[in-house]
Amino acid sequence: MNPIKKLAGETVIYGFTTILGRFVNWLLVPLYAGIFATQEYGIVINLMSYTALLMVLLTYGTETGFFRFATTDNKNNVFSTLMTSLSVTTSLFIILTLLFLREIADFLNVAEHKEYLILLIITVSIDVISSIPFALLRLECRPIRFGIIKLLNIGLNIGLNLFFLLLCPFLEQKGIAVPFYNPNGGIVYIFISYLIASVFTFIMLLPYMLKFRFYFSFGLLKCILKYSFPLLIVSLAGMINLQGDKIMMPKILGEVMSQEEALSMTGIYGANYKLALVMYIFTQGFRFAFEPFFFNYSKQEDSKKIYRDVFLYFTGFGLIIFLGMMYWIDIIKLFVRRPEYFAGIVIVPWVLMANLFQGMYYSLSLWYKLTDKTIYGAYMAIIGCIITLSMNIILLPRIGYLGSAYAVFTCFLVMCILSLIWGKKFYSIKYDLRKIIFYFLLTIVFYFLGKCITFENPWITSIVRTPLLILFICIFLIREMRFLFSKDFIHKMFHKK
Repeated sequence: MNPIKKLAGETVIYGFTTILGRFVNWLLVPLYAGIFATQEYGIVINLMSYTALLMVLLTYGTETGFFRFATTDNKNNVFSTLMTSLSVTTSLFIILTLLFLREIADFLNVAEHKEYLILLIITVSIDVISSIPFALLRLECRPIRFGIIKLLNIGLNIGLNLFFLLLCPFLEQKGIAVPFYNPNGGIVYIFISYLIASVFTFIMLLPYMLKFRFYFSFGLLKCILKYSFPLLIVSLAGMINLQGDKIMMPKILGEVMSQEEALSMTGIYGANYKLALVMYIFTQGFRFAFEPFFFNYSKQEDSKKIYRDVFLYFTGFGLIIFLGMMYWIDIIKLFVRRPEYFAGIVIVPWVLMANLFQGMYYSLSLWYKLTDKTIYGAYMAIIGCIITLSMNIILLPRIGYLGSAYAVFTCFLVMCILSLIWGKKFYSIKYDLRKIIFYFLLTIVFYFLGKCITFENPWITSIVRTPLLILFICIFLIREMRFLFSKDFIHKMFHKK
């Protein structure tokens, strides 16, 4: 099989399962927001942000380290060494967190619900151990098995959420008692669902773990950790850029208001943040497709022209998504169902743009990957991290969660600009910045024109705004992608050999 076609096929499977997981997470927002008060949902948002950060810390870059060393050293030795290392460090994590469970629960404002932490500690630990077997499946080019296990995990998690949060309460109302269900359990069932899905995944991966004989080499581990440590720093900084606001918010706001109000603000912010996940899904889909593409195409004579065009097209379609979301925001906000969440809708345009700049950064960052100057990726991630932390500390007490939206927007905008500047020095690509700036300015004009159109009925408002969106799409396609309307292109689309 053609290696590029093979890579593309695998990318579709890996990308699809990952993006589907994000999309399902997005679809669960109305379920959670419709059932739980803002304060309860704030606890979920806060704790899940910590788990994302813990996954990065506890795997400490070993997944990429496994890819690097398993292809040059004995695969069994690398796999067994890393599994042993992760098992030891994860066991220490479990012991330490359980020993200091009360202190951790007090710090996270869940002193009366330590069971939340216990469930998440076990879930994170299982997911950490499962990371290397998943990496093994990718190394051995088994995307179908990888995809099936991921999809089963997603399906089980959805099913359990629906069972605990919808079916069980319905049965209780009908007088049918469910033996293991507590009507007052609340958000604990979100964490139980994650745990059961993770256990199921671990069991499915167990055969791949057991087929390797035990081996441990401290020297080998030292080499892997030396290679992986810079990647850990980049991943950690990147995760702080994405989750730092939701981690810091209850603590910082808790200094200027009650803890209950701070958690409520976190819940409102988290629910509305996820409305912008549509742009994040778009950028992640682009990233999965673009990364293997630019590596494979880098030797072609016209590679820089293609990279330039891809950057323009990606930006244009991202701006179309932005306008579409904002024109229909009065309908989309009903997605969170409860009116008390609607106050946070002001963050959506900022988070949408932040996610777009993140995708633009992915497109621009090809230069340091192609020139092996990955240290610059670390520099940019760390600078972004500093911006995220400092702006949240300064703005949260003054303007609330809108400050966090400004922070994530500024973080990815600055990273985008830095990548553009440094990229010109090491791998110059003549991006058409005049066109990019023109379409951003045009988007701002169209955005405010749309805001001028308001009716009492949100459906009428969104429908009347839609011709503006269609006009913007036509302007972009006719100016930049006229080839889509050519007879040759249409003929090739419908008459492929």
